[in-house]
Amino acid sequence: MPISSLPALPIRRLTLRDLTACADLSEDRGWPREEHKWGLLLTAGKAYGIDDPGGGLVTACVVTEYGPRDRPELGAVGMVLVARRHARQGVGRRLMRHVVTTLGTTPLTLHATPNGRPLYEELGFEVTGRAEMLRGRFTPGGPVPEVTTRAATAEDLTAILRLDAEVFGVDRTHLVTRLPAFADQIRVAEENGRLIGYAAAWPNMDTHVIGPLIARDTETAAALITSLAAHTDRPLRTDIDVRHEALLAWVRARGLASVAFNAVMTHGIPDLPGDWTRRFAPLTVAAG
Repeated sequence: MPISSLPALPIRRLTLRDLTACADLSEDRGWPREEHKWGLLLTAGKAYGIDDPGGGLVTACVVTEYGPRDRPELGAVGMVLVARRHARQGVGRRLMRHVVTTLGTTPLTLHATPNGRPLYEELGFEVTGRAEMLRGRFTPGGPVPEVTTRAATAEDLTAILRLDAEVFGVDRTHLVTRLPAFADQIRVAEENGRLIGYAAAWPNMDTHVIGPLIARDTETAAALITSLAAHTDRPLRTDIDVRHEALLAWVRARGLASVAFNAVMTHGIPDLPGDWTRRFAPLTVAAG
């Protein structure tokens, strides 16, 4: 396709019917296909993309909005991808400008790789934090956290939603209520019958991703990870806020190694809402 024709191609909303094309785009850029994750994002969020007249997608991204439907309080941008054959032609910039314009005054957040960060800074995003991605086989060891954990049940949903909104700072019921169908495990931590944390482990290629991970403190977060790890034979992966130094040291001592660092960026707000001290890991960096 001639470069001159790219600016004329329309941006459209993507739907679940585009799942295969989105997975193909991931694979084209050397990412895992992640069809399971794409399925969640395409149904819980709003995806945008440009069709390639030759087949497939030129570019795509997803925005997951939180808060009241008619006036979202936060939008998480993720899965910003441009096909290799169309890279460095300004198409990613055009798509992101469309997203920022479409969302208007809604504050935005995203996790940026070192390669993507300059574009986002050009669009007005600012770095407000960092997250470390870790991966490996969990090896139990050391003192066992003295926190009661168990598998979540349907009766826990109300308490999970209440805790999630309190810690995340914005209501995300439409995402959390999809967890039972999306995740292989959801476990809760409690004290005297009160919920003090919850976490999920969902399948992603050959790993189980731990996220979201919300907990009263480091010991509770460690207990939730331990309980999730005990019920899977896959390697674990998670993205932990670097301010949680104690938990990072704990997971490294149990076999998880650093893979990469991403910058947490925001647009329209100086920092993320909620309580970062209890927010240890996102459901996925693509959705917050």
